[in-house]
Amino acid sequence: MARMFGTDGVRGLANSELTPLMAFELGRAGAHVLTEGAHRPKILVAKDTRISGDMLESALIAGILSVGAEAVSLGVVPTPAVALLVRNYNADAGVMISASHNPVEYNGIKFFNGQGYKLSDELEDRIQAVIEGGFEGVPSPTGKNVGRVIYENRATADYVSYAMSTLKQDLSGLKVALDCANGASYQSAVSAFRKLNAEVYVINDDPDGLNINKNCGSTHPEELMKYVVDKGCDLGLAFDGDADRCLAVDEKGNLIDGDFIMLISALHMKEMGQLKDDTLVVTVMSNLGLMIAARERGLKLEITKVGDRYVLENMVENGYSIGGEQSGHVIFRDYNTTGDGLVTGLQLAGIVKYTGKTLSELASVMKIMPQVLVNVKVPSEFKCIHVEDKDIAAEIAAIEEKLNGKGRVLIRPSGTEPLVRIMLEGEVQEEIDAYAHRIADMIKARIAR
Repeated sequence: MARMFGTDGVRGLANSELTPLMAFELGRAGAHVLTEGAHRPKILVAKDTRISGDMLESALIAGILSVGAEAVSLGVVPTPAVALLVRNYNADAGVMISASHNPVEYNGIKFFNGQGYKLSDELEDRIQAVIEGGFEGVPSPTGKNVGRVIYENRATADYVSYAMSTLKQDLSGLKVALDCANGASYQSAVSAFRKLNAEVYVINDDPDGLNINKNCGSTHPEELMKYVVDKGCDLGLAFDGDADRCLAVDEKGNLIDGDFIMLISALHMKEMGQLKDDTLVVTVMSNLGLMIAARERGLKLEITKVGDRYVLENMVENGYSIGGEQSGHVIFRDYNTTGDGLVTGLQLAGIVKYTGKTLSELASVMKIMPQVLVNVKVPSEFKCIHVEDKDIAAEIAAIEEKLNGKGRVLIRPSGTEPLVRIMLEGEVQEEIDAYAHRIADMIKARIAR
């Protein structure tokens, strides 16, 4: 069997690739591996708002109960709430059912250990090995030893209360627009900002099971960009389906991506004496503009491969305070163990309030280097074609030589979708657009042979 886990748990087309049987097996194997030695293990289970969540949650919980563990159903809450509450509720593990920013027909299952961290590759491989081994040695208790479900109704309130506590002031006087992506933040984000006395305007907070991420949220911020200007807001915040990422919009309607948010936050933390070793952790996908601006302003950078889990590993290993991705996964390690869209939005709003500056003023510390990203659908066996095909590899090398150190080519296979992502940066937008599409066309032609 191929590896089940990608860069962010198990993902697939719900009820086709990610089936109820697979969810049951993941629940059973995950509960066994993550709670060995616990007398009566307790595992938190949550989901986002997509329609397949109920189906997969039922199967997953059945698997958990089948090994005698206790399942605590949190209902619809953001992914970072699971990471937080697994610690606060003294649980042995947590599971989030979500496909994050992906369309409604997809879903996913990701695990957290008892400390609120996503699992290591080793633990994920152990879970898969249990499934492939036919659950040999996994108990099937009977009678009073079968697990029970507990329904926890305080989860959203507890998460909101904690997120609010990360600010030392309220947000009175700020007009904030929120795009909840019809996803897991539709209650928590609105509640937090209103309780902090911001004047709140909300769109896409009416999930129906089918409209999650549909032309809204962090993957489609266009509506929010117009809404912020129309309502005269100081800033807007766009979450994704499971609210572990957040993008912003300034008062002029300009998109403020994760690179800007990280740089603004890191510089403020440095000024306040809260930035460990004056270091910001980013991935190779961060814009060259961020890297230039950070170094000009006395920040050190740690650069990891793509994936917030790799950012977090670096942060934990070295004790760094903040890191994340251009996509809006921002980790404030003093506050949570994963990307947290609500905490990110609150911190950014807090900086606007504390400094008295507009968000566009704060964002002026960085100038974006022109960038283009082209996705090419590829079968799994072609995900490394840019390395394995000599003609394509030679073309990439030639383009890098033409960029002459003033740009770069970065090609990587997606860990969650059947895609190869082609990213180029350089000084001239038209030039890098042409280069990116040349590489994409070569890949498409090679696949079609």
